[in-house]
Amino acid sequence: MKKILVMNGPNLNMLGIREKGVYGVKTLDEINGFIREQAKDMDMELEFFQSNHEGALIDKLHDAYGRKDGIVLNAGAYTHYSYAIRDAISSVSIPCVEVHLSDIHAREEFRHVSVISDVCIAQICGKGEQGYVEALKILLEEKI
Repeated sequence: MKKILVMNGPNLNMLGIREKGVYGVKTLDEINGFIREQAKDMDMELEFFQSNHEGALIDKLHDAYGRKDGIVLNAGAYTHYSYAIRDAISSVSIPCVEVHLSDIHAREEFRHVSVISDVCIAQICGKGEQGYVEALKILLEEKI
């Protein structure tokens, strides 16, 4: 059984409240429930984590070393400027899939750049909650 860490960064705890036209009406708990339900037959053990704090996300990535087989990460705004999170992903050498609910390439120009994409095995954008499930499928196929 593969052990997968599903991480969400800043402001994702406000899903269902913030910018519903961009992010939809489901809460993070509802999205996590959807992910858990979809992963039932994938032979995966999922752990969910959300933080608004860069250091907490980095600590969780470090904690995954030797304990997790894959990571699904929606780093939120940190995607666009956190070299510290990029370095943490790189340092643990665990396959990581970058996920975004919205299409970051169709939004404001500052969102078009991901500083973490080059240390992730894939990037999924604009597929809503289904993007997380696609990330799990990519990790399932990965030789980890």
